[in-house]
Amino acid sequence: MRIWRREATLDMLNKTGQACMVGHVGIEFIVLGDDYLEATMPVDSRTTQPFGLLHGGASVVLAESMGSMAGYLCTEGNQQVVGLEINANHIRAVRKGPVRGVCRALHTGRSHQVWQIEVFDTEGRLCCTSRLTTAVINAPAS
Repeated sequence: MRIWRREATLDMLNKTGQACMVGHVGIEFIVLGDDYLEATMPVDSRTTQPFGLLHGGASVVLAESMGSMAGYLCTEGNQQVVGLEINANHIRAVRKGPVRGVCRALHTGRSHQVWQIEVFDTEGRLCCTSRLTTAVINAPAS
């Protein structure tokens, strides 16, 4: 069942992220399914910690970027989403990449949403699992 309320393409999602953190760390949206979103992120000098491992914060950037974009796609009109809480469990270290995130809705209500984001290495092993809670707000008048 399709959960998105906004029309979108992968090209549109990727252009939206070019001039912000999403583009800075090289996140690329690769699949827009009926009820899930997938993206990749490189494991390189932008996303690793000093010891050559994928930085936990970079995994959280991937998770929040995916959940926020998915959340926006589940709104309509002048609605926006803002993050309220995110957590992440880092399960496996990653030294090379890219990593692939898969984002699915746990709840898409009128006032808040909950998203589950799982991050996998190139061998398909779970590296990080994250949960993002967003609030649905009306965009301020310009």
